[in-house]
Amino acid sequence: MRIGFWQFRPRFGAAAHNLRQAREALSGVAADLLVLPELAFTGYHFRDRAELMALAEDPAASPTVEGLSGLCRENGFHLVTGFAERKGDKVYNSALLIGPEGLVATYRKLHLFNTEKEFFDPGDLPLRVVEVAGARIGMMVCFDWAFPEVARTLTLRGAQVLCHPSNLVLSGYCQQAMLTRCLENRVYAVTANRFGADVRPHGTLRFTGRSQIVAPGGVLLVRAPAQRRRLEVVEIDPATADDKAITPRNDLLADRRPEFYA
Repeated sequence: MRIGFWQFRPRFGAAAHNLRQAREALSGVAADLLVLPELAFTGYHFRDRAELMALAEDPAASPTVEGLSGLCRENGFHLVTGFAERKGDKVYNSALLIGPEGLVATYRKLHLFNTEKEFFDPGDLPLRVVEVAGARIGMMVCFDWAFPEVARTLTLRGAQVLCHPSNLVLSGYCQQAMLTRCLENRVYAVTANRFGADVRPHGTLRFTGRSQIVAPGGVLLVRAPAQRRRLEVVEIDPATADDKAITPRNDLLADRRPEFYA
């Protein structure tokens, strides 16, 4: 299986422009699964909830989702992308799994970071695992990295690959933590971050890049530079993530003692 990320700099509030960027960068890429950053088509640094609601889209009637579905059909791959999801009077910081057939699955960010709590509704969908190209994948978004329960729950539900759209502003914390998530769960993880800044009248927010792919055991396969566009694709064997042995006598899941964790 070939998995990868596209690290880029979205233009705030310009979904059509950002979709064109994706089409130009990803057309012709030989991959099975690609991960894009958090809120990849709206930008991140919203003035208020009203501005966010105006930019968010319902995936069922979204030109962005329609365009990404076409991109997947033309190239035979799947995408996981961050997305500002509007549902009625609710708006979620979501990750969408999109394939040649259209929208496959939705995850809504459970752990909102900082001012996201002022704008977004908290995620209300259970963590789930979906099969893509013969691999079992789970989705998480950005600050979910700080909660080991997310990666562990997805692992217990059979995930082999964690897809992790992000807009990271804390330098290095997440990248290091995801090495540990892959060590303690023996899974692959693709963290797709953005770079650059959202320069807005109410302030500037800068993002840290350094997207990465990590293998079971916490092995760093590839990491992007901090402030540069980068597309990376690596070949993996998802079945490697089914082996949870860390020594001949220790299995990371079988050795759990959940009766003592409450």
